[in-house]
Amino acid sequence: MSINSSTTPDLSGLWVPLVTPFAGDAVDHAALQALVRRLAPAGIAGTVVCGSTGEAAALDDSEQLAALATVAEAAPDLPRIMGISGYHLGQTLDWVRRLGPEKLAGLLVPPPHYIRPSQQGLIHWFSAIADASTAPVLVYDIPYRTGATLERDTLLALAAHPNIVAIKDCGGDADKTRAIIADGRLQLLAGEDSQIFSTVAEGGVGAIAASGHLQTGRFVQVIRLLREGRLAEARGQWQPLLPLIELMFAEPNPAPVKAALAIEGLMSDVLRPPMTDASESMRIRLHAMLSGLE
Repeated sequence: MSINSSTTPDLSGLWVPLVTPFAGDAVDHAALQALVRRLAPAGIAGTVVCGSTGEAAALDDSEQLAALATVAEAAPDLPRIMGISGYHLGQTLDWVRRLGPEKLAGLLVPPPHYIRPSQQGLIHWFSAIADASTAPVLVYDIPYRTGATLERDTLLALAAHPNIVAIKDCGGDADKTRAIIADGRLQLLAGEDSQIFSTVAEGGVGAIAASGHLQTGRFVQVIRLLREGRLAEARGQWQPLLPLIELMFAEPNPAPVKAALAIEGLMSDVLRPPMTDASESMRIRLHAMLSGLE
């Protein structure tokens, strides 16, 4: 089921791709709820549930649905995007239909990982998912995780689908980014935290940024100022964030983010294998940085 373009939501602003807190072997729903309630008043556009930052690959279907329910309960009026992934189209479509009753602002959908299909195969993958989804689809262009590169012409072809409305841009191709922005049919969200400033300054509408768990209000303000054309003010807010962003990705995401949130007392510093906790040297650096943040 596709949506009418006149009802396409505005996805501009900062979206926080939520970590999934754990207590031992189980999802810590109390910590997840507290995290969402902390983020909601900061002016974010919404949250992404069960994205790569949320360790979705380590969660079974029931855990994913339970996490989504917890986020909805914590902030029912805050828009939610659900991350999905896979490489079996039939099973993925079944999951998309299962998510149909959920009140979602969108589905964040990467190419099928491992398979590396042709460009026509990628068009078929996204079109089939968009046809089946009651929520708008955001294309997640992240070749270093999936092994699949979405070419510019492929993205422009997908932009013609009425239920494909946006792209999370981790493609690493500045010319492709500019072409999508210039085309104007897909809302473009920065997916690499370090590229938020340049992407929004060139016409992107916002970002999906794991670093936004911390200094959330400042990230929100940077995007707002850029979209208002207040470049110098935005730069003043942005530059203090750069060391934080660098540190958040000095080890595999989401280990540094979880360690920082644990230091702040918001959750346990636990990840599911094969992900590993942040190193002791990272924790020392995080303590120093967090104590120095305003």
